[in-house]
Amino acid sequence: MSGSLALVLNQNYEPLNVCNVRRALVLVLRGKAEVIETAKGVIHSANRHFALPSVIRMVYYVRRPRPKLRLSRREVFARDGWACAYCGRASKDLTLDHVVPRYRGGTHSWDNLVSACKPCNHRKAGRTPGEARMRLRTRPAEPRVPIYHGYLQYLRRYQGWGKFIPGAEKAKAAV
Repeated sequence: MSGSLALVLNQNYEPLNVCNVRRALVLVLRGKAEVIETAKGVIHSANRHFALPSVIRMVYYVRRPRPKLRLSRREVFARDGWACAYCGRASKDLTLDHVVPRYRGGTHSWDNLVSACKPCNHRKAGRTPGEARMRLRTRPAEPRVPIYHGYLQYLRRYQGWGKFIPGAEKAKAAV
């Protein structure tokens, strides 16, 4: 039982959380959740036996905000496809560029940061793309994160969860 996890689904079968089996069993016994699938094994109490829950579903709907990616170099590079936002050249040696320079009031945000190769970043320098006569290939924006993004890491160990996590088939094919 130690180390075993359970997938918690919202009332509409959307992945909500991953918790340990003991917490999942408490939710079920208190009437807050129902067992959808069980794992191999049982938990023994003084006078009862309980099957280990693997997937549980909440009886009521839990509202939660959409997940957001942290703003980091790696995530900006991934959003831009590991290529320069100005010339489109793919490179492992990229730099971050503020579209509107910070000293001119530009913010350090998703819609003002792009990846740039070193030659393009030096050519643009402390100017805006219009002043440097350079064009952005795509307009920078905050990437949308799929709701199931955080659950894909568990699919290797818990294959039975794949049918409850949208996009699991794509993740298996990519690995």
